[in-house]
Amino acid sequence: MAAQRVVIGVDSSTQSTKALAVDLDTGAVLGQGRAAHTVSTGAGRESDPEQWWQALAEATAGTGWADRAAAVSIAGQQHGLVTLDAAGTPVRPALLWNDVRSAPQAAALRDAYGPKELAHRTGSVPTAAFTAPKWAWLRATEPAAADRTAAVRLPHDFLTERLTGEAVTDRGDASGTGWWGPEGYDRDLLDRIGLDPALLPRVLSPGAPAGTVRPGLPLRAGIPVATGTGDNMAAALGLGLAPGRPVLSLGTSGTVYAVGRARPADPSGTVAGFADALGHWLPLACTLNCTLAVDRFATLLGRDREDVETGGTVVVLPYLDGERTPDLPGASGLVHGLRHDTTPGQLLQAAYDGAAHALLTALDEVLRASGEHPDTDRPLLLIGGGARGRAWQRTVLRLSGRAVQVPAAEELVALGAAAQAAALLTGESADAVARRWRTAEGRVLEPVARDDSAFERIGDTLRRSAALQGAPARENE
Repeated sequence: MAAQRVVIGVDSSTQSTKALAVDLDTGAVLGQGRAAHTVSTGAGRESDPEQWWQALAEATAGTGWADRAAAVSIAGQQHGLVTLDAAGTPVRPALLWNDVRSAPQAAALRDAYGPKELAHRTGSVPTAAFTAPKWAWLRATEPAAADRTAAVRLPHDFLTERLTGEAVTDRGDASGTGWWGPEGYDRDLLDRIGLDPALLPRVLSPGAPAGTVRPGLPLRAGIPVATGTGDNMAAALGLGLAPGRPVLSLGTSGTVYAVGRARPADPSGTVAGFADALGHWLPLACTLNCTLAVDRFATLLGRDREDVETGGTVVVLPYLDGERTPDLPGASGLVHGLRHDTTPGQLLQAAYDGAAHALLTALDEVLRASGEHPDTDRPLLLIGGGARGRAWQRTVLRLSGRAVQVPAAEELVALGAAAQAAALLTGESADAVARRWRTAEGRVLEPVARDDSAFERIGDTLRRSAALQGAPARENE
């Protein structure tokens, strides 16, 4: 009888690190581990990379398979700027994706090149979320820290390098920096923001191993380590996503994306032209305010997050951290249309509606950017921490008018990383591994009539409030 082979997939996210031990043949989850992160709540959003490393050790040990796993892969939150000195120690806390202090630097890049040229060069028109403006912000505001920096990494790069000693990354996560395109690192753009390309990791081809685990670390020495990728790319792998089928993910941030064979280049900036972790593309739209913003409204109202009520005409734009889609980095939350008979439950439902509206508005553009015929015959895949909440499910059903499928598998980012690790051992592509594991299967929620009045009411409020929020609204918002 052949020995059981187990791989570990890791999701190093904004709030915590999750690790899954997965049977390579069946996809059964044999063990899970989790460790929390701390994120600053001051002027920006920062996190100490050293705690990610400690959380990695704790989470992988929690699976019960750290000393027996046959391969490992790490997926991580996108865009974060990790700056290391010559000894590999963080120079300062990492700037996270939802730190919007670099909005002026993002605007300067757009002014310097023009949105169309940037979309052509790097696939995306960078916002404050992207890594390139974050580095420009660091050079402008903390030049001593920038001068001490001997290596620049993304979160998953940092952890993979700690495991293997190899300075490598993958095309998926690299595509979220704002300084990478199909021809590689954009030397002219790097020169403009004052970043030496020698400080960056080597971009591996899809499916290539990153190296092996070094001795004396939390995982078994000598086992292969996959390239890893960004969290959204890993979730697409974890679903075994076929081209043209859209995904809506509800987490700290909200995202909509689809795999496509054509390289996207949206000059409006709504759709980021990311690469996937294989050889295709992952056009994606992202909002900064999703589950945490709605939960904050629930807390302010003194209600459980599921305690919503229908009716009323109140509109909430829950932009508590500024916003990325629409691009309003200086925005704050807005409540419009309060009346004497507005109930707390209606106000909470309006927060759900406002968060979902931005994602569903961008969905059609994501599908167009994919270059694929939209798969409208199959349900919209709903994933992320919010996907299991009934209020979220009902909101997406009501505002989309589509059937929705909620995969039974949990921790899809870690599952995608596990599929990457498994692919190193089997020779399959990682998405084929996930399809063999049947990770996308789950309950289908039947469609309901779309609530056009609520959808239009939110859009009207956004357009009328755009000047107050700090930027003009685009026609499609």
